Amino acid sequence: MERPLFEDALEAVCQRHQLGVIPYYSLASGFLTGKYRPGANGSDSPRAKAASGYLDARGGKVLAALDAVAAEHGVEVAAVAVAWLLAKPGVTAPIASARTPEQLAAVLPAVELQLTADQITRLDEASE
Repeated sequence: MERPLFEDALEAVCQRHQLGVIPYYSLASGFLTGKYRPGANGSDSPRAKAASGYLDARGGKVLAALDAVAAEHGVEVAAVAVAWLLAKPGVTAPIASARTPEQLAAVLPAVELQLTADQITRLDEASE
């Protein structure tokens, strides 16, 4: 959700110097888990305010693309979001915090999830 902050200024430098990247907000304050959607009740979460900032047309496209890819693999949206980052050159370890065992179970499949080139393209285009 914050691709330009990295891709416009830092990505080329990191690749040129072979620096690994560890994205801190890999799930965009929980938005990329699919929990925060228009009309959804996520207000009980301390991250709800930050995640609500992504509830615009672009955010809707990203969620739709994540939903589709998650359905294709039979995994949670959070796993696709982390796998998407892992598929990016130079990304070595996305940080995805989990507060409960259920949240951890939702994201762990990302480690073995192999996205196709078409799926990565669809996710990239949705988030432009």
